[in-house]
Amino acid sequence: MRIFLIGFMGCGKTTLGKKLARTLNYNFIDLDSYIENKTTKKITEIFDKKGEQYFRDLEKESLNEICKMDNLVIATGGGTPCFFNNMQKILDNGKAIYLKMEIEDLLERLETEKSQRPLIKNKSAKELR
Repeated sequence: MRIFLIGFMGCGKTTLGKKLARTLNYNFIDLDSYIENKTTKKITEIFDKKGEQYFRDLEKESLNEICKMDNLVIATGGGTPCFFNNMQKILDNGKAIYLKMEIEDLLERLETEKSQRPLIKNKSAKELR
């Protein structure tokens, strides 16, 4: 069984995923960390040097690899379900749980994490909203 946590960046997929995996006695995988370990590069470095399309290709490839593993809770990247056939892949290979967070709380959290998130690092508060 695979449980995929999906939702906007910063909504708590990794934090909740670790707790859920412990409760279920499952392994936990954060998709972004999986990609970083696989490439030995930080996500920000991949975006800066190779661009978003390259990252999305790696993300799809990594998702396909993870779908071959069992007894997992997976924290997807915020954009993972939005590209290629990733959402269908998730639905075909496990259960998806969407984590929703109030926008004000999400904005507050993302504002403090902007430098670590390539898609929003140069956004103003107005643009982020």
